[in-house]
Amino acid sequence: MPTLLATCVVGDLRPDKGTVGITAIDKRPTVGPIKLRRLGLHADVQADRKHHGGEDKALYVYAQEDADFWTAELARELPAGWFGENLRVSGLDVSNARVGERWRIGGTVEVEVTMPRSPCATFASWVGGADERGWVKRFATEGRLGAYLRVIRTGQIAAGDEIEILSSPRDAPTVLEVFRA
Repeated sequence: MPTLLATCVVGDLRPDKGTVGITAIDKRPTVGPIKLRRLGLHADVQADRKHHGGEDKALYVYAQEDADFWTAELARELPAGWFGENLRVSGLDVSNARVGERWRIGGTVEVEVTMPRSPCATFASWVGGADERGWVKRFATEGRLGAYLRVIRTGQIAAGDEIEILSSPRDAPTVLEVFRA
């Protein structure tokens, strides 16, 4: 059964060269249940809602299986939140989820897959800048992107909650297909 491994919110706002001037990419795991609202997790920040927030990008979810791949590639630990994700999950092929797919987390919360993450300069800088030259292209080429989610039904979630796929539209593209198009 797919499982929610961690919920992550901003640890520190950091300076950024982008138009907003700060980034909230520094996500860290929370302890215990946390409220999920229409615009994301309670106590989280979306510094740049144009590109990384709002209702259609309320949450960013990343799979542990993809994080394990990058742990081996980068030869370093990549804890929950390292990709800037709000949710770290296991047992779901997130990048191959279909747009419009709906999940139930913890029995009450419902979310819907909306679109892929598009890696950006802020992400490249966070990963290591000059130490990881070509990171954006490498991340994109590998296709282990993760997905943004819209919140359909609010509530509380916590690490350890089971995730149930409620529906998956057969004719909809996958997150990866949308990105590659």
